[in-house]
Amino acid sequence: MTFRRLPLGIPAAFALLASALALAGCASPGSRFYTLSPTDDAARTAPAATANNPAWLIELAPVDVPPQVAKAQLVVQTDATQVKVLEQERWASMPGDEIRRALSGDLTQQLNTIDVYGSPHAEGVPVYRVSVNVQRFESWPGSHALIDAVWSVRALDSQTVLTCRNVINEPVGEGYDALVVGHRRAVADLSQAISSGVRALAAAPQVSAPATTKGGTKSVVRMKPVSSVTCPQLMPAAPAASAG
Repeated sequence: MTFRRLPLGIPAAFALLASALALAGCASPGSRFYTLSPTDDAARTAPAATANNPAWLIELAPVDVPPQVAKAQLVVQTDATQVKVLEQERWASMPGDEIRRALSGDLTQQLNTIDVYGSPHAEGVPVYRVSVNVQRFESWPGSHALIDAVWSVRALDSQTVLTCRNVINEPVGEGYDALVVGHRRAVADLSQAISSGVRALAAAPQVSAPATTKGGTKSVVRMKPVSSVTCPQLMPAAPAASAG
């Protein structure tokens, strides 16, 4: 009886294949990525808004968020004092960027304008600078999504500032998809409040005072609005389930 010697490379190949299969079995599941930008059918099929020669422009500055949630991973509340960082549930970009992108899209559509932050723009068009500081961004799975934000609108021509605070609490169902949708609704509510603030500043009456140059030619100087502008009121959200 004759014995055939196997090539030395075959056992090594089997060993490598077995190692690869073992590693594949131990590999962590793929990550899921979430965004706050609207991607539903209504947003995709809605006619694109054109802002040709807008009555005003906005500058939406980068949005500040609390350090504990400024992560690529979703950070969810487990109780009043503990959070969990979800490695497989991630934002498509950092939370501050997600909020800013969603707000910019909402504001430009609601105000029929252009967000010119970081871009040159023509003189002679009123510009309203919007700043948003998110002080709380809480995610309670199966309960609610909460955004507590201080925001301001500054009219650059008159330097008048409106500063407001909104605490928006959106009830959510089970699952992380529902949690992100809740945050999306909260951002939409916040954009409605900011839009109202921009409109209020734009509608505020101005005081004009004559100024005389050396040559005797009179010009007009715009002054600050004489009437106070109050913060817009949001419709109360439905009560959230207990966080528990």
